Amino acid sequence: MNEQHVVIAEESYTTTSDAERAAQLAKVWAEPSGFLGWFKAVHHTTIGKRYMVTAFGFFLAAGLLAGAMRLQLAFPEAHIMSPDLYNQVFTMHGSVMMFLFAVPMMFEALSVYFVPLMVGTRNIAFPRLNAFSYYLFLFAGLMLFAFFFVNSGPDRGWFSYVPLSGPDYAPGKRADIWAQLITFTEISGLCVAVEVIVTVFKLRAPGMSLNRIPIFVWGEVVTSFMVIFAMPGVVVASTMLLLDRTASTQFFNPAVGGDVLLFQHLFWWFGHPEVYIIFIPGTAIVSTIAATFSRRHVFGYMALVLSLIATGFIAFGLWVHHMFATGIPQMSEGFFTAASMMIAIPAGTQIFCWLATILTGKVVLKTPMWWVLGFFFVFIIGGMTGIFVASVPVDLQVHDTYFVVAHFHYVLIGGAVFPMFGAFAYWFPKLTGRMLSEMLGLWSFWLFTIGFNITFFPMHILGLRGMPRRVYTYPADAGWTALNQIESVGYIFLFLGVAVFLYNVWHSLRRGEMAPANPWQAGGLEWATASPPATYNFLNMPTVNGSEPLWDALPDQPVVSGMHEDVREIVTTRILDAEPEGRDEMPGPTAWPFIAAVVTTALFIGSIFRPIAVSIGAIPLAIALIGWFWPTREESQRRARRNIWEQS
Repeated sequence: MNEQHVVIAEESYTTTSDAERAAQLAKVWAEPSGFLGWFKAVHHTTIGKRYMVTAFGFFLAAGLLAGAMRLQLAFPEAHIMSPDLYNQVFTMHGSVMMFLFAVPMMFEALSVYFVPLMVGTRNIAFPRLNAFSYYLFLFAGLMLFAFFFVNSGPDRGWFSYVPLSGPDYAPGKRADIWAQLITFTEISGLCVAVEVIVTVFKLRAPGMSLNRIPIFVWGEVVTSFMVIFAMPGVVVASTMLLLDRTASTQFFNPAVGGDVLLFQHLFWWFGHPEVYIIFIPGTAIVSTIAATFSRRHVFGYMALVLSLIATGFIAFGLWVHHMFATGIPQMSEGFFTAASMMIAIPAGTQIFCWLATILTGKVVLKTPMWWVLGFFFVFIIGGMTGIFVASVPVDLQVHDTYFVVAHFHYVLIGGAVFPMFGAFAYWFPKLTGRMLSEMLGLWSFWLFTIGFNITFFPMHILGLRGMPRRVYTYPADAGWTALNQIESVGYIFLFLGVAVFLYNVWHSLRRGEMAPANPWQAGGLEWATASPPATYNFLNMPTVNGSEPLWDALPDQPVVSGMHEDVREIVTTRILDAEPEGRDEMPGPTAWPFIAAVVTTALFIGSIFRPIAVSIGAIPLAIALIGWFWPTREESQRRARRNIWEQS
């Protein structure tokens, strides 16, 4: 580690004490204050918290829409909602949950906030791009709900299949709004994917070689690569749909050589990996919490990492099992059935590693661990029912029934929402500096878990009895009434579980116990700094000696020295061994990402009505990007004088 000191030390400190250094760093890394300052923030903790609050707000909104559906279906032949409004409500529910909550929360929000802390750096790579991605995500949600409240919400399902969403069967602008929502959110996700990959591979703390990267960070890295390979598929599909509808192209019109199934192939090329994009971060959270509350290193670190990577690869070979009912060749059916079942191998490997971790550790049952145990129960049921729908004969019988609704809610809520609540309970002290109430946390867990199973388990039976999805009512003599009413009662428990969680957050923020830096005695680097972290994250940039840096640290573990502290400087390291490679300077706060996002939003919304809006909007967008990247004279001269890009 002496070499690291030599490599990085180019200039001595101008301050003499830690307190003075902390004050200097706080000044350099400070976020702008006031109303206008809100639009200039670029630090990862600020943007990460905004992502969390916004995505959770969309989760609550989509949950209320689900309540409206449960009210409508609680009684046969009910007319609380019209068929048209019900179509909008279930489409909004699915689209918001998938595009505005699940991926943004599990991937963007958590990775933006925690990955830089976990790898021991002071900010995420490309912080202005990070701010831009958040504003695009925010504007996408605002646009969607604004159109919904004026009776123009999407109404063709969260996948918006053609020809149902094509120009012949979907007049108006509802399908166009769905298509542009996709573009907004996917660009936002792609931006964050690039940031996470560069942060992890180039900004890790010295000593954090590939085999010492935290499991959670590995999960977000695998997810980032999946986002980069999967999301262009749906962006292409939604753009082609928009062109068919607004520019009279014929991509999906079979009468002139187009192909309807092309849309499904492109959509599910993205859609099935998206399931894993959502729950791979969830499984990484489970690994993190299980290790901390079992008081031991996670069992099978390498097996867990390889399982995450294998899941990422296999996820791209399953998309056709969503299309068994379209009449594909039998050989394809056999291949994709086998591929769908093969995903159980890495999933099972992770489950056995978690069980071994818990069974050989000294388990401490706190609220985060309860959510992990709930995850086991729910996620395994979801995985088991997945074997049914991966089988062609069974899939053809239950296709488009409530059995499928039950299956994917067990997978997605089990794989994402349970770990998410566990993550909130686990990292709430780090985020806020306060502890959540254990008693309220347990009430929230049990209400949510009981409510979830009352709501969704009967859907398996409803599906086997033939109740189709996406129907706004049903006849009284169909035999579905009692099960629907049980499900609606379960929703009340779910609602109460979330309400108790929100009260717990509100109460703890006001009167909760003050949190120390590491209340759980965990081993990750995010616990090596104050709760909540200062804007510069670490006073002394850490080095790493193991996969759990705090548990594995030497008594005299060295820190990085010699960094310039009058600018936003960071250390860059090599990809494989994380040996120090050089230094770079992070850009400061600016409003240009916000301005660029506003212009991009106007361009996207304008293109729904007139394609020429793309050409017109490109001019102010180019101006915004020039302003974004224009360097200041002082910055250029300082970089040249210090020659910060020179390789050591």
